[in-house]
Amino acid sequence: MNIEDIKRLPISELNNLAKELEVPGASGMRRQDLIFAILQTQAEQNGVISGSGVLEILPDGFGFLRAVDYNYLPSPDDIYISPSQIRRF
Repeated sequence: MNIEDIKRLPISELNNLAKELEVPGASGMRRQDLIFAILQTQAEQNGVISGSGVLEILPDGFGFLRAVDYNYLPSPDDIYISPSQIRRF
């Protein structure tokens, strides 16, 4: 499951996906909360979520995966990458 694909879905399809995944309390959630709940449930069930972007490594050793949707600028949707993951790859 790709994060970018999920973020582009209309709310009706997000609700259908939440039903399929049996996301608890999905009805009435705000769009951003619903997307987060879907991703969290998907990770718990399958353990795999993918995303894409450009990795910005900060001086403290951790980084963020910046998305093209925000012109690679910091955003609330950035994916945190731990220092151990950065060292590993």
